[in-house]
Amino acid sequence: MLEGILPDNLLKVMNSKVNWNLVNEIRLRADKPVVVVISGEKFFLGENGLTKRLNEAFYSNKTSIEDIIFRASECSIYSVNEQIKKGFIMTKGGIRIGIGGNLIEEKGVIKTMTNFSSLNIRIPHEIKNCSLKAFNSIYCDDTINNTLIIAPPGGGKTTFLRDFICQLSERNIAYNVLVLDERGELDTGKKGSLGNFTDVISFSRKIVGFENGIRALSPDIIITDELSEKDDIDAILYAVNCGVKVIASMHASGLEDFINKENTKRLIDERVFKKYIVLSNREGPGTLEGIYNERLTRSQIMY
Repeated sequence: MLEGILPDNLLKVMNSKVNWNLVNEIRLRADKPVVVVISGEKFFLGENGLTKRLNEAFYSNKTSIEDIIFRASECSIYSVNEQIKKGFIMTKGGIRIGIGGNLIEEKGVIKTMTNFSSLNIRIPHEIKNCSLKAFNSIYCDDTINNTLIIAPPGGGKTTFLRDFICQLSERNIAYNVLVLDERGELDTGKKGSLGNFTDVISFSRKIVGFENGIRALSPDIIITDELSEKDDIDAILYAVNCGVKVIASMHASGLEDFINKENTKRLIDERVFKKYIVLSNREGPGTLEGIYNERLTRSQIMY
């Protein structure tokens, strides 16, 4: 899965002794043990596979971290500097490598990152049919409800959105879907991974991608991941005012956390979203905790 990117000793053990289907993250920190997150639980990685024993763990160093970044950039750090400025690199297959180091700013503008010291390699997974429990709440009476997916990091938001897109396609619900994939995580690059009616704009700020996408591609639905900034909220409102349906996600530990977040008041007050889907990782990523209407009242739906 990470051939040509991970050091050979780590890749050999991962391929022979670890089930990639269960891996959430691989974390490397300079002069610290390699950590593998399996179904939310942390293990060290050693010569014999996963272990809880620190003395059996492989250790990373700054040289190996820099080498991974160089390989992931296809031998051109400069070519991925725009991604690095945002703190990550995307590889083929939708694998995001989060980067820790020194951010270089000039007059408040991030120029690049140097002195790389840590990596968080997030492994995407397809969980077939994971959106079905909420599908009929989003697609109802031959229309799409504007919907926000709420979950903590690792709660399955991206996996849910990806599966929902595929479910539309499999049912031949032929809406023109625009995926605004700002971080490159929704589109894994696999053939057919986003269905038959989908256009993709990658690595664009949402406000720019929404405006250009609506103008150029005339979508019926825009699907995007991880709202956070005020500009993201402005992009949602712009799309809705253009008559485009929106399905998006946001980091929050639950509904109360979402309500108290900065920038969400206007979404709530104007009832922009008709449905809120709350996920967690309580029983694994994508655990459905509740479906709520535009008034943030829990829907009386059995799931």
